[in-house]
Amino acid sequence: MMENIKVGCRIYRNITRAPKEMVERFRGIPTSNIGDQMHRIYCMYGINSMNHKKMAGTAFTVKAPMGDNLMVGRALDMAEPGDVLVIDSGGTMNRSIMGEMMFTYAQGRGLAGIVVDGCIRDIDGTRTMDIPVFAKGVTPQGPFKKGPGEINVPIACGVQAVMPGDIIIGDPDGIVVIHREDAQYVVEDSIKKLDSEIKKLERYHAGNFSRKEYWESYEALLQKAGVVYID
Repeated sequence: MMENIKVGCRIYRNITRAPKEMVERFRGIPTSNIGDQMHRIYCMYGINSMNHKKMAGTAFTVKAPMGDNLMVGRALDMAEPGDVLVIDSGGTMNRSIMGEMMFTYAQGRGLAGIVVDGCIRDIDGTRTMDIPVFAKGVTPQGPFKKGPGEINVPIACGVQAVMPGDIIIGDPDGIVVIHREDAQYVVEDSIKKLDSEIKKLERYHAGNFSRKEYWESYEALLQKAGVVYID
């Protein structure tokens, strides 16, 4: 039994990541398609793209006190290429957790993205970077560096549970979280969904999708909802 463990001040070095080949199967599939195949309850809320970059990687989690990034700085040097740094900072909007300096370091280390349940700063520089950055908002107010905090523990981010090693997919629409044990089922359904939508869009563009066909796709749902037409 380990002694002198202080809850709230732990760093877990080893995590089980989703296989890289599975992450790659999700790459390029819109978050909307993936979210639909997870019954629309696994997308993050209130976390927006700061530079409109697409993202695919495995979660490297940080639980930080509101307005403090001591553990974030440590995590940047521990995360591996292909990891997405996912930070639970309590959703605070009064201090930024990261900025251009940290983003540049993360990009140089090959991280697949940054997700902050809170604010960032240096938005002008962030918009020109290749590393995907997602956050709730922007403020120039900087963070403290006192701690405590934890690395690679289960966290909440954008009202979603995120476990170390989960698959994190992001695009300009937002972010969806895929737990490792669900990935095989979700990716197969998401690929089918994307193929179906591509074919339907092609018909829309070609002008061979009739109004009758469009209407009938909704009529059964309207009837189920009990809608009544009144002249």
